[in-house]
Amino acid sequence: MSLHGKLGNRGEEDGRSEVPPPRWFRYNSPVTQVCLIALVCFCCPGMFNALSGMGGGGQEDDHAANDANTALYTTFAVFGILGGGIYNLFGPHLTLFAGCSTYILYAGSFLYYNHHHNETFAVIAGAVLGVGAGLLWAGQGSIMTSYPTEDKKGRYISLFWSIFNLGGVIGGFIPFILNYHSTAASVTDGTYIAFMCFMAFGAFLTLALLPPSKVVRDDGSNVTLIKYSNVKTEAMEILKLFSNWKMLLLFPASWASNFFYTYQFNNVNGKIFTVRTRGFNNVFYWGAQMIGSVAIGYVLDFSFQNRKKRGFLGVAIVAILGTAIWGGGLANQLRYSRDKPLQEIDFKDSGSAFAGPFVLYFSYGLLDSMFQTICYWTIGALADDSQTLSRYSGFYKGVQSAGAAVAWQMDKHNVSLMGELIINWALTTISYPLLIIVIAFAVNDGNITDTNTATVVDPV
Repeated sequence: MSLHGKLGNRGEEDGRSEVPPPRWFRYNSPVTQVCLIALVCFCCPGMFNALSGMGGGGQEDDHAANDANTALYTTFAVFGILGGGIYNLFGPHLTLFAGCSTYILYAGSFLYYNHHHNETFAVIAGAVLGVGAGLLWAGQGSIMTSYPTEDKKGRYISLFWSIFNLGGVIGGFIPFILNYHSTAASVTDGTYIAFMCFMAFGAFLTLALLPPSKVVRDDGSNVTLIKYSNVKTEAMEILKLFSNWKMLLLFPASWASNFFYTYQFNNVNGKIFTVRTRGFNNVFYWGAQMIGSVAIGYVLDFSFQNRKKRGFLGVAIVAILGTAIWGGGLANQLRYSRDKPLQEIDFKDSGSAFAGPFVLYFSYGLLDSMFQTICYWTIGALADDSQTLSRYSGFYKGVQSAGAAVAWQMDKHNVSLMGELIINWALTTISYPLLIIVIAFAVNDGNITDTNTATVVDPV
C-alpha cells in the first residue's frame, strides 16, 4: 500500500469527498450512524441500566449484584482504556458485535441466579461484560463525538443520549408490568428473558454500522481519513493518555460519572421502594435523562456563538443544578440509614409519601445525563478525528469504570449511606472547576481540521 493510501473519491488534498446531494435520508451520513449506535445502546446498555436500576439486579439480596458489578467495572476499567485502540485495529463490526454479545450473558446469569442462588456465574459474567462494555463504549464515544461538525456536537450527543436512555424507559416498563401483581422480593424469569431478547437484537444491529472511512458529512468532509492502525501505534498512544494534561484534569469527572449509580440504584431506589415501584421509577429516571441531555445539548450548541462561552455556561448550569439536587438528596438521606430503614414506599398505596422521594430520584436521572453530556461535549471539543476520540472516550470510560468498581465495593462493605452521598457530592463538585480549566485552555472555536488527515499505517 502507498504511504497515504486511497483517501477518498475526490479532494485528496483537502480531505473532502464529493458533496452529497441534499436528501432527507442518507445511510452514510453522520446522523444516521449516530442513530444506529444509539439504537444498539438502547438494546444493550439501555436494558442493562434498567436491570441495574432496580437495585441488586432485581434480586432481594444485593450481594451478588455488588460482586458482579465490581468484577464488571474492574475489567471495564482496563478494557475501557484499551477499547479505543482495539476499535481502531479491528473496526466497528467485530469490536461492537463482540462487545454487545456479553450483555446477553450477564442478563442470563441473573436468570440462573433466580433458581440456584449461586453468584459465581454472575461474577464471571460481570467480568466478561466489563471486557465487552469497554469495547462497545470506546467505539460509541468515537462515533458520537467525531462524526458531527463542531456546531452540531451538542445535538448529536443529545440525540444519542435520548435514544439510548429510551432503552432504560422501555426497560423500566418490563419489570413494572411483569411484576405488577407479584409480591416476591425478586423479579420474575420473564423479566430477564425479555432483557436478553432486546440485547440479542442490539448485538446483531452492530453489523449495520459503516466504518468511519465511509461516513461523509453533509458538507462533503470525511469523518476521518485514517484507515488503519497497528498494535505498536495504539499502545504508544494509549500510554500517552496518562501524561496528557487534559485527560488528567478530566479524571475526577470521569471517576464521578458512574460512581453515583451504586448509591442511587441500591440505596435510594432499592431501599426506599417496592419492587414494582422500582420499575416504575426507572421509567422516569431514564426519561429524565432524555430531557436533561436535550436541554444541556441545546445550551452547548446554541447559547453563544463562541464555543468556550457555551461550554462555560453549560458547566455553570450543571454545577448549580447539581448542588441543588444533592442538597435534596441530603435532606432525604437524613430520614434513614442502613440500621434504620424506612417502610417501603409503593407508588399506588403510599399516597403523598411517594412524591418527594420520586421527584428526587427523577432529578438524579436529570443530573446524570447533563453531567455526562458536558463531559462528552468537552472530550469531543478536544479533537475531530475518530481515532483520537476513540482513545479519549476509552480513557473516560476506563476511569469511569474504575470509580464504579470502587463504589460497588464500598456498598458491599456497608459504608454508611450518608458517607456515600457526601463522597458523590464532593466528587461532582470538584469536577466543575477542572472542566472549566480544560474548556478555557484546550477548546478552540472551530473544527480542529489538522487532525482530520493522517498517514495511513498498514494493518497488522
